[in-house]
Amino acid sequence: MPASFLLLLAAQFMSALADNALLIVTMALLQQRAMPDWLAPMLKVAFIAAYVLLAPFVGPLADAFCKARLMAWMNAVKIVGVLALIAGVHPVIAFLVVGLGAAAYAPAKYGLATELVRSDQLVSANAWIETAAVCAVLLGTGLGGFLVSPWLLNHASHVVFDKFDPVLPSLLILLGVYLLAGALNLGVPDSGVRHAVGSLRPGAMLRDFGRSNRRLWRDPDGGLSLAVTTIFWGVGATLQFAVLRWARECMHLSLDRAAFVQAAVAVGVIAGAVAAGRWVPLVHAKKMLLAGVLFGVLMIAVPFVTQLNLAVAVLVVVGAVGGLMVVPLNALLQDRGNALLSAGRSIAVQGGNENASVLVCLGVYSGLVAVDVPLPALMVGLGVCVALALAAMMLRQRSRGRQAPVQTDEWRAGANA
Repeated sequence: MPASFLLLLAAQFMSALADNALLIVTMALLQQRAMPDWLAPMLKVAFIAAYVLLAPFVGPLADAFCKARLMAWMNAVKIVGVLALIAGVHPVIAFLVVGLGAAAYAPAKYGLATELVRSDQLVSANAWIETAAVCAVLLGTGLGGFLVSPWLLNHASHVVFDKFDPVLPSLLILLGVYLLAGALNLGVPDSGVRHAVGSLRPGAMLRDFGRSNRRLWRDPDGGLSLAVTTIFWGVGATLQFAVLRWARECMHLSLDRAAFVQAAVAVGVIAGAVAAGRWVPLVHAKKMLLAGVLFGVLMIAVPFVTQLNLAVAVLVVVGAVGGLMVVPLNALLQDRGNALLSAGRSIAVQGGNENASVLVCLGVYSGLVAVDVPLPALMVGLGVCVALALAAMMLRQRSRGRQAPVQTDEWRAGANA
């Protein structure tokens, strides 16, 4: 990988690390201000809603400007959100501001990655990005836990005036992390790639997003890979909450141990992403649909595991199979999106669909929990739906009798062979 890509990777890792730590710190802030418990999930809803709301607009912005500089500006928007928390703005509103920065950050990050590496390096580059993202979730959650730990808060109480929130030192530390991420972004060289964006009026951008969305969905390879990644991230967000609840209710674990069990899925995703980056070329991306079917089948088995060690092992395998599926298909989606649209537009379409899926899946999950659907039945139903959906896609793909061409030198070499 070129040094410019590794610098981009470091910048996005630091920014995502701060995002995940900020969620934990903001939840502690809700408790400090004696706010209702139901506001905690609303923080994530606000963060994800920003992705969906801005999806039509962030793609053209990423295409029109230097992506590395745009990422640095979006880190500045995140800093504004943290400053709003310090100033006493409602945490959900402040977290929405952070989400606005993250929403515009995503297409610039993925778009720049496609411009810094060759087409035959896309799967490997995606493996690096997904691995860094999952590591940021794990380490960011750990960092957030440390920043709200009694030891740090008690220590900080000796150096901070009582009129401030006890988590003020934690927020100041996260400001420093965002500043570091912004500095790293400024060090990423400009790829020099610019795309015509047409009108920047909201109405024109909405129409352009609609056309881009339809074009990507109608493309055989683009629509297939977009469907898979949309299902995966929606189900993954739901699985995060379901596994935590399962570990506490069925395995009778405390919250900290339940979080450890939940982290097993993320560890598995890292392993699957690394394996995909090393052994799955772009030309074979669609063969990973079989891993998606296995992903759904394994989800069905999870609620029936009663031993902790076996549960951790099963969840690691679930995550690994998911990573093995999603990384190559994500690379295929970027390759087709870049060919059909542009880097920024395709990532914006992808982000809009995937985050809308997260909102829908979390809404359905919350509704089923509200009407007291048993957790094993819920997880079995989720696994069956995923397995059937991926099996249908795989059978449809095979029924075509041929693979749609992917516009890369590697594909042409494989086809000629």
